Amino acid sequence: MNTITVVGTQWGDEGKGKVTDYLAQKADYVVRYQGGNNAGHTIKFEGKKYALHLIPSGIFKPACINVMGNGMVINPLALCEELEGLKKAGIATKNLKISAAAHVVLPVHLRLDHLSEERKGSNSVGTTFRGIGPAYTDKASRTGIRMGDFIHPHRLKRHLKSMASAPCEDTLYEQLEAAATALRPLVENTGECLYKALLENKKVLFEGAQGTMLCLDHGTYPYVTSSSPTAASVALNTGIPPQAIHEVLGVTKAYTTRVGHGFFATEFSGNLADKIRLQGHEFGTTTQRPRRIGWLDLVVLNHAKRVNGLTSLAIMLLDVLQGVHPLKVCVAYQLDGQRINDIPSSIDDYQRVEPVYIELDGFNDDISSVKHYEDLPKPAKTYLKTIETLTGVPIGIISVGPSREQTIVLHDYFMKK
Repeated sequence: MNTITVVGTQWGDEGKGKVTDYLAQKADYVVRYQGGNNAGHTIKFEGKKYALHLIPSGIFKPACINVMGNGMVINPLALCEELEGLKKAGIATKNLKISAAAHVVLPVHLRLDHLSEERKGSNSVGTTFRGIGPAYTDKASRTGIRMGDFIHPHRLKRHLKSMASAPCEDTLYEQLEAAATALRPLVENTGECLYKALLENKKVLFEGAQGTMLCLDHGTYPYVTSSSPTAASVALNTGIPPQAIHEVLGVTKAYTTRVGHGFFATEFSGNLADKIRLQGHEFGTTTQRPRRIGWLDLVVLNHAKRVNGLTSLAIMLLDVLQGVHPLKVCVAYQLDGQRINDIPSSIDDYQRVEPVYIELDGFNDDISSVKHYEDLPKPAKTYLKTIETLTGVPIGIISVGPSREQTIVLHDYFMKK
């Protein structure tokens, strides 16, 4: 089957938006399979910048079908606002399909998110306050409402009345009803739609939000999101068979960033961190929170390789490392005097690891206009080759700038029909 799954290999913000936008130019379908508007993809092309929070990245290709899968939690008010913003920018949104089985984020979920974080105080996870966790909690406790019911006013009203602890004001109900009316034509059984596309050998691109280290099961729990951004969750979260997961492209920055709370083994601060943050525009697409900065961590990357079954890598923001000397790469951890190559499942243990680094020469050349791998400076190629050697995963894409055109492609993604 002709599919590519794009996953983040770190703590999110790796540059998946640019990669999915690039690959979407070849895709027939682009599918978002988990998360909500707690994440965002920044996409730049033709001198313009767009920020997506819920809608798949294929929306900029008119012939592409964009699917919001059943594994998502969708804030209908935020989705309508995002759709309206795209329409004002002249972007057609008619080819959007929403799973009837996707759960709905209601205003009460945002309030619960705030209350939960306030109650935890210094032990808070550091959420985006978008109501994602409470919405997934309702899904797991079987008390939520799905899009297929949300779009029917009487079912929506019945659900809101059942939430005795969270009464819904008339004005808010009117807003929700208006959103339900606007979204009703887009809601359908997307699993069946996708299965048919796969049987017809359509080119299907799956994109997740966040990154592997924020996975509820395989991330740095409890400092994680409320779903799984890994390739393993694609089938469950879109209604297709596991055999349909073909290529898995792991997106990683040439360094590492993280937002929110939680341990970060290779984090550093000071002037160099500030320089990288500014040069890489390391501020959240959704929240504008400044991202924490660290060296590339190959323990994390190899963990993502195992969990996702990575078949290739996309190395992003290589250009940001221009002028950084030396380049440090974490190749292992030390824990209680022992060298380890995996991530402890206990956060208490993980917080005690010390990174083991190797140092490589940096480069001073401006690589933002480089079109071919052969034209990269030798230290940059050595850096990339080191990543390939120590992970055993070939690099298929190298990004040397934010625009679609600033991309070096080494692998022919999507099989030819």
